[in-house]
Amino acid sequence: MKRFITTLAILLVVIVAGMTALVVLINPNDFRTYMTSQVEQRSGYRLALNGDLRWHVWPQLSILSGPMSLTAPGAAQPVVSAENMRLDVHLLPLLSHQLSVKQVMLKGAVIRMTPDSDSQQPANTPMAPRDSRPPETSRGWKFDIDELRMADSLLIWQQSNGEQINFRDLNLQLSQNRQKQAHLDLSSRISRDQRELLVHVNADTDMSRYPRQFSATINQLDYQLTGADLPTSGVKGQANMQLSWQGDSQAFSLKNLSLQANDSQLTGSVSGTLAERPKIDINLHSPSLNMDSLLGLTLNGSNGSQGIQAQRAAPGPVIAQPAQRSNADSPLNALDGSLKLTVDKMRWRGMDLAQVQVNAASQQGILNLTTLRGKVGQGEFSLPGRIDVSNAVSAIAFQPVFSDIPVAPLLQAFDLPASLSGNLSLTGNFSGTGLSVRSFRHDWQGRADVSLSDAQMAGLNFQQMIQRAVERSSDRVRGPSDHPTGSALQHITAGATLNKGLLAFDSLKGTSSMLNYSGEGGVNLANQQADMTFGITVTQGWQGDDEIVRRLQQTPVPLRVYGPWSALNYSLQIDQVLRQQLQDEAKKRLQQWADRNQNSDKRGSVQKLIKDL
Repeated sequence: MKRFITTLAILLVVIVAGMTALVVLINPNDFRTYMTSQVEQRSGYRLALNGDLRWHVWPQLSILSGPMSLTAPGAAQPVVSAENMRLDVHLLPLLSHQLSVKQVMLKGAVIRMTPDSDSQQPANTPMAPRDSRPPETSRGWKFDIDELRMADSLLIWQQSNGEQINFRDLNLQLSQNRQKQAHLDLSSRISRDQRELLVHVNADTDMSRYPRQFSATINQLDYQLTGADLPTSGVKGQANMQLSWQGDSQAFSLKNLSLQANDSQLTGSVSGTLAERPKIDINLHSPSLNMDSLLGLTLNGSNGSQGIQAQRAAPGPVIAQPAQRSNADSPLNALDGSLKLTVDKMRWRGMDLAQVQVNAASQQGILNLTTLRGKVGQGEFSLPGRIDVSNAVSAIAFQPVFSDIPVAPLLQAFDLPASLSGNLSLTGNFSGTGLSVRSFRHDWQGRADVSLSDAQMAGLNFQQMIQRAVERSSDRVRGPSDHPTGSALQHITAGATLNKGLLAFDSLKGTSSMLNYSGEGGVNLANQQADMTFGITVTQGWQGDDEIVRRLQQTPVPLRVYGPWSALNYSLQIDQVLRQQLQDEAKKRLQQWADRNQNSDKRGSVQKLIKDL
């Protein structure tokens, strides 16, 4: 055992002595010219190393440098600059005075992807023909470093419109083998317009055939987006996928895509081409899609009667001169494609949808929505339509078909009072210029045939209103002391016309087990006002004077409902019906007297009185 320990000690002394000798005998500055020339020969970029190079022995034999920069040919600013750089080198090549770099480490680096950092052709440089292409060997993957690490760095990316996006706290670890198969681990923080995106990517890539093709497997992508105009808790989740690119056809594909966002999940594939007119085909499936969570929408009020409210972490930034947006900015004008989406369970503006199917195709700024259907409760809906953004003013049209859709959550979804319940069936045709709820309430127009079964109006029971008004006006008739369950359920049919916020009803008819009525009027969706006139006949439940009961069962009672939604008023003209009954009864008895007294000298006066009544 002693001999073994002694041997290890001697070996350790030899290694330490050898490394010390290397550090003393080999000057790292001797490699400065070699490194700069190698970088320029292989990439054309100019490497600048400022300050002396020095050794760092433990725990890894490394060369440390001061400030460094890497500049493209003719560029005004360097692509990469850092305050210091560390080169981890292999030990054995140093014995023959050769430099073999194992890993490059940059800390506090600044990477610029801007026009000033792009390579520039010198003036009067001969231009190659447009159709000529450089050899594949010159356009291949030129990154020759086995391992690259960046810590606490900054990436500045300037878009084509001049706006810059800064990737802060950039941490990168990239390693590759001789077959150009690389492993990437990257994390960063992006802040813009009072929003912050945290992202972490772990991926494996194959660049051996770049630029003709390359592939990547995104093992894990974690993200979290928070800030202004976003839900209070933000949007966070993870994703993984397989990415492939074909350079000759400029085709790409995302396979085995799995995306999680808050409590929503999506799986499927995306493919397409990035030619002169890009095309994207999307095929996705979601077991659960919660749009309210993604948009930060909640029910305002414990019973949901106050509609939908947006919960935001903070208001968006105030811009003195907001950018002018037009349909030219729409993705539909920039690319063509198709969408196929199936959702098992979906929540949208407080409504729980099921078995949602979407089939759509876009071409030249026109989106044809051939299929948009699903289920709500026991009912079904279909919303085929067309969205045209090829012109300055959008043109949107839908042909909705509803069958037994619960109407209360539908009213709530469109920020309308949920004062009406029942199952809605509808067939219509509507058009407008926007897809928001506000656009629907202010700018849309169209017509529909509406049918509402098992309808009930909260706080507006026509039967009770009329019976109580009759009882207050006359002691000769009364309604039932109790109202049987279900007596207020009605079946309503109507024609509805929407014209820029004014919803007008015609041919409105309602029936229940105890009343019939008809009506007309309108609802102003923009100003939240209503004005409806009804003629209501209560056909059952009367007790008392037979003549008055018969009159009430046959005569419609005029009722007007008007005013703001929050405080509706009504005018019920029951006195007119009772007055008519008294007049008819008086005429009948006077006529009976006149018939019995044919020879009376008062008969003429009685006949005149009958006419005056």
